[in-house]
Amino acid sequence: MNRLLIVHHTASPTTHELFERVRSGAQCDEIEGVEVVTRAALGATVPDVLAADGLILGTPANIGYMSGALKHFFDTVYYPCLEETRRLPYGLYVHGNNDVGGAVRAVESIAGGLGWERVSAPVMIVGAPTKADLEACWELGATLAATISPG
Repeated sequence: MNRLLIVHHTASPTTHELFERVRSGAQCDEIEGVEVVTRAALGATVPDVLAADGLILGTPANIGYMSGALKHFFDTVYYPCLEETRRLPYGLYVHGNNDVGGAVRAVESIAGGLGWERVSAPVMIVGAPTKADLEACWELGATLAATISPG
């Protein structure tokens, strides 16, 4: 069974709602052979990443940047995972109250340095999530799970 790791920082009810939608999409009945593992960004470890066949990252945009928790995750796993996780498929969702562009650029820069491969465009949500935003989060989870599904 392949493993999809969701690393998230759910600092608000809104980011928690987005996380739940991503997880729901990743665990949809149509996709088989994928175990979904979730870790808070401050608790995710090098072994978690090394065991993953795909990864979804979720963060709020804080002062134009990813959360400190997600940055800590990257600081922790970067060098130990640098060679072993090249071409790891990943996806990203970001929520902010005004601008999420800086957070997206920062995450994509680090993921690019790791050699990870983005599977779909980042889900970028500003303000209160709309129905379309929630559907995009569900699709992100389903897309990553389908990408790594052995079936």
